[in-house]
Order: sequence, then structure tokens, then C-alpha cells
Amino acid sequence: MTDKNLSYFKRLTEVFISFLLLGFTSFGGPAAHLGYFNQTFIQRKKWATEAQYAQWVALSQIVPGPGSSQVGFALGYHRAGLLGAVAAFIAFTLPSFVVMVLLAQFGNHWQGNEFFDACVHALKLLAVVVVADACVSMWRSFCRSKVMAWLAIFSAAFIVLSPSGFASLMVLIVAVLFGFLARPPMVPTASEPLPKVRFAVCFFVAAVAIFIASFVVYGGLSGLFVDFYRAGALVFGGGHVVLPMLSAFVMTPESFVEPASAAINESNLLLGYAAAQAVPGPMFTMASYLGAVLAPDNGNIWVWAGVATLAVFLSGLLLMLSAQAVWQRLSHYARFRSAVASLNAAVVGILLAALYYPIGVSSLLGWLDMVIVVLGFAWLTYKRPSIFILICVFVFIGLVRSYLM
Repeated sequence: MTDKNLSYFKRLTEVFISFLLLGFTSFGGPAAHLGYFNQTFIQRKKWATEAQYAQWVALSQIVPGPGSSQVGFALGYHRAGLLGAVAAFIAFTLPSFVVMVLLAQFGNHWQGNEFFDACVHALKLLAVVVVADACVSMWRSFCRSKVMAWLAIFSAAFIVLSPSGFASLMVLIVAVLFGFLARPPMVPTASEPLPKVRFAVCFFVAAVAIFIASFVVYGGLSGLFVDFYRAGALVFGGGHVVLPMLSAFVMTPESFVEPASAAINESNLLLGYAAAQAVPGPMFTMASYLGAVLAPDNGNIWVWAGVATLAVFLSGLLLMLSAQAVWQRLSHYARFRSAVASLNAAVVGILLAALYYPIGVSSLLGWLDMVIVVLGFAWLTYKRPSIFILICVFVFIGLVRSYLM
């Protein structure tokens, strides 16, 4: 093996191991994942710049599909090409995939265990710390002027106060129009380039072709694949949106074989819905649980779960690569760079809104939680410990609280 190949293999291995660790420990949902990615890959490992990262985050909000997984996919592609993107996706998704399938197979035997619940709650507090750190870091990079700062604040307030599930998408559209038409004077003269994507047109054609086929294919594994693919392709806003959509979708799965559809009931759905929000990694792995539950008696639940998981993620990943290629071409235009600057500020607002809800509201349950978060944020800000050390400390805190209470 040549030095060049060895270097590439080393990068590929690093991508897989880094994302696998985060797949085991990234609690808190899509916004928390973006905070973990920023802290690990941008601030510590320096795989990309803040400007590049903000563009990936913005793209993940515009393109349908699993937002945080799309950003991870883009980071993997930037680091080690297409195989790196696949490695990032598999590694980040694998832990929650396994947990969700085992849950479908063996039920909820470990739910309600006080030590388990305490550790999960402590890791949710860590998610608050990490997202807050990402907000501060990105604010310093993209909200240096009063106009951009107010744009971020407006974006956050609108998302928090709006009842619409498309609030984030609406904010991004307004930010793009503002930057394109107003062209604020603080816009930088050049945008940070993103890596070129080979076969981008082929990825887009494949995404559209599978979507069209999803309306004419029925029955068995192929029907499972196209239906979950269509569900993933129509979701804007990430995991918190896909959970109720998938729940409603599988209650009347006309394209599945009868023994599978009979297996879905309200109890199964509630268990899967709760587990998707409790396990680390992407919430879209609720599809893994549903695929396993939908498997017929003579079917392999791991195969059915794998097909459902691949299907629900695939459209977003294909569209992410296609959109990145278009984004790269447009970056040569001054008005587009102006729109990107406004878009970056709006992304900061989206993260601020997510820090409040659902992350903060669901995690901070008392004054002791607030104290732990403040101390953790101060430690992360001034000492910059690794994610692994942070995780170990917060798990220890959870175990101690469980023992004392």
C-alpha cells in the first residue's frame, strides 16, 4: 500500500471512529448533533472552517431529509470523499439503529431503570452545554455587525413564537431574500469554497427517479423502501418533524403485506416515538424500529429495518451532494455571497431557537440542572476538554445524582 493510500485509509478510519463515538453519545436531537459536530470537527479537529460548516448547516435546513446526518455526510465527504461520506453516515447511524431494532425485538425491559434514566438526563444536559458553545462560536463568526446580530435574533424569536413546522425554512428564505436584495455592507468579499462533488447530476437524477418510482411500486421490501424513501424526501425540519409524519404514515400502510401492517398498533408507535427521542444519534432511526415491527413472520427483521433506514435517509443524502455542487457554482456571484452571509446569521438564530426549545425546555428541569449546565459551559469555554472527557464526567454526574436521590 502506497503512502498516499495509507494516508487516505487513515483519514477514512478517523472519519468512521469519530462519527461512531458521536453516534453512541450524541443525545438531544438534530440541533444538539450540530453542536457536537461543531465542537469536534470544526473547533478541535479543524476538518473545515466555520464558514464552510455554516453553509452545510444552511443547506441541511433547505434540503429535505435528516438535517444533522446531512451535515455529517458533508463533513465525511469533505474529509475522505464519497467513501468518507458513507463511513460517516454508517458510523453515526449504527448505534441507534441497533438499539431501535433490539427495542422492536425485545421490548422495553430497560426502560424505567433509574440509573439509565439518570445517565440519559445527564447527557441531555451535556447537549445543552455543547449547543450553547456552538451558538457562541458561530455568533462570533457571523454576527459581527448589528444588522447580522438583529437578523439572528429575529430568526430565533420567529421560530420560537411561530406554531408552523416550516418556521426554519421560512426564516432561511427571508434571510436569502434580504441578503440578495439589500446586500448589507458588512458582507465579505469572498465565500468559503466547498469541496467539488463528482457525479452531482447523477445523484440528483437518482433522487428524483426513485421519488417518482415510489408512487408506482407496491408490496414487500420494495414497497417498504419506496414508501419510507418518500417519507424522508418530504420532510423539512429534521427528526422532530419526521417522527409524527412516520407515525401517521404507518398507521395505514396500504402498500405493505397484510401481516406486517397488522403488527403496527398504538402501543408500538408510542414506544418507538419515545425511544427515538431518547437514544443517541439521528431521530430518523425511528424508521429502523418501524421497519423491524413491519417485518412479516417469515422475514428477517434486521433486513427490513436496514431497508427502511436506508430508504428514509437516502433522498436527503443524495440531495445534499447535489445541492452542494449547485451552491459551489453560485458562490462566484457577489449577490449570492451576500445572501450566504445573511443565511449564516439566520442559521445562528435557528440554533439559538433550538437551544431554548426543544433542548433547553426538555433538559433543564430544576435549579440543579442550571448549575450543572453553567459550570459545564464555563469548563468547555475556558479549558476546551475533549468530547470523550465531557461525556465521562456528565455520565458520572448522572450516576451520582441517581445514587443520592
